[in-house]
Amino acid sequence: MNVGSFTQAGTFEAAQQQLDELKTLGVDIVWLMPIYPRGTSGSPYAATNFQKTNPKYGSIDDLKAFVSRAHELSMEVWLDWVPNHTATNADWVTSHPEYYAKNGGQMIHPNNYGDVWQLDYNNAGLVNAMNDCLKFWIDQCNIDGYRCDYVSSSWIPVSYWQTTIPLIKQYKPGKNITFLGEADIAQDVARLKTAGFDYDYAWQFQGSLANYGTAGNVSARLKAFANTLLDASKSVDFGRMLYVTNHDQNFNDGGRTLTKMYGDNRYPLTVFAYTLYGMPMIYNGQETGGNQILDYFADTKIDWNTKDAKMRNTIRTLTAIKHAVPALSDATQVEWVTVTNNSSVLAYTKKLGDSQVLVILNMAAATSNATLTGLDAGEWSLWLNSENIAQGTSRKQQTLGATQPFTIEAKGYRVYVKGNYSEEEPPAPEVYTPLLDSADEISIFFETPASSSYSAWVWGNLGGGDAYCTNTSWPGDAMTFMGQTSTGANIYKYTITKVSEAPQYLIISKDNGNTKIYDGVDFVNHGYYVEGKGIPTQVITTTNGIEDTLLAPRPSDGRIYTINGELMNSGQSLRPGIYISNGQKFIIK
Repeated sequence: MNVGSFTQAGTFEAAQQQLDELKTLGVDIVWLMPIYPRGTSGSPYAATNFQKTNPKYGSIDDLKAFVSRAHELSMEVWLDWVPNHTATNADWVTSHPEYYAKNGGQMIHPNNYGDVWQLDYNNAGLVNAMNDCLKFWIDQCNIDGYRCDYVSSSWIPVSYWQTTIPLIKQYKPGKNITFLGEADIAQDVARLKTAGFDYDYAWQFQGSLANYGTAGNVSARLKAFANTLLDASKSVDFGRMLYVTNHDQNFNDGGRTLTKMYGDNRYPLTVFAYTLYGMPMIYNGQETGGNQILDYFADTKIDWNTKDAKMRNTIRTLTAIKHAVPALSDATQVEWVTVTNNSSVLAYTKKLGDSQVLVILNMAAATSNATLTGLDAGEWSLWLNSENIAQGTSRKQQTLGATQPFTIEAKGYRVYVKGNYSEEEPPAPEVYTPLLDSADEISIFFETPASSSYSAWVWGNLGGGDAYCTNTSWPGDAMTFMGQTSTGANIYKYTITKVSEAPQYLIISKDNGNTKIYDGVDFVNHGYYVEGKGIPTQVITTTNGIEDTLLAPRPSDGRIYTINGELMNSGQSLRPGIYISNGQKFIIK
């Protein structure tokens, strides 16, 4: 969690109010990105004082209250710790210049990062000061752990961690402090295997998934990625953190949203990372679909109005399964299931005693039929089904044979738990009616039978031919899933926020711009576009919570009706819009 991004207020107090929602999502640990005062660059990783809070976030007492509420909800709070450097205008620069490494008497910028100075761990005073800071947050706020930044730095000796980690773990009797090291220690930084960290980053695994990208569809590649991860994990005695995105991928690496990195693969790859091994990590806002670039230097606010029910419900269900099913612990081995007739489907089981889970992923861009052999025949419970997870959670009993055929939709997934469990039907989808938030809003609505990632690219000559998207590189901005029609079609919305006037043209694209669903037709302000039709089918004028009302069906001479409460008669013009009369809807074009 980046406190400054997590809420509109960007404070500890405001974030504290959202902890119940994180508990509903199944979160056990909240890792706070750096909460210290920032240097001139605005980077949270360039701190000026390790014993103060960023004044924009609130006071130390506010952080203490945040931690206290998290503990009431049985959640831990870890702080992001930056041991390698400070901001160039940090307090220590003047009060303790001896704490810094120097070359020819001049302080050093590590990795040519011009906003920070390198700390010197050959200085005993610096070592003591850093350890005092680690103790400080335990004393002041009762925090539960540290995510340690850039532990692979050659400037920090392994001996420091070998001394400091036990020191801090033993600091408060009965208080457990966990250390996560920001490095792929198992595969990249072997010298840190004896440092004492409780968790490392499965960094190479995430890099492999990113390399799989948007077009990946061959299951053998995913199996190879998994085997590399699992083989490397056998030689370590610490846990591993798995993830599909974080603040580096989202912002530092050229601004890569989940859709830009993975396309529709983002859903099955999330299932893969959750069920394969290790401790899964969710980057803040990922549950909305992760299609917003969050500049953590500027604390870009998460748009919680953007919703992705499929992603949120998938994460929530995966977390529930990981909590409830012992087979998903790290102590269990992955057993690959033989799949015939389809190279795009990957299946595996994990077993621990009587506990067993079966995961099936279809990476193809089309519905796949595949036969699985070697299954443990009997009663299974389907806990996660990509076909209906956007509607909500469900469970369904199914008898599986040792050889079992499956039909799974494009980029679909199933997670089964062995045994008999109570069944739960998914809730009926809420019917969404396209509405405007305000009368001067510039928006479009797109109806499609397929749930996928859609983007809007709008442009015209009003501003010199520029694209009127926040993301001015193709394919423009991600559209927001709003809900479904009564027939089950999906409705997406895009609202222009960059200009006050409407553009002229519109393209709606699918799968990160690879497929143009709608192209070359004039943009219609408040237009309603339906896949497969070349013209807008409706103009929306109804604003959120306010509807024009007719006292009778469409008026002929002598009929009396009202618009927004104003008495009208049939001699007056009836403007286009949606009208409601005695429960009936009338569309006037």
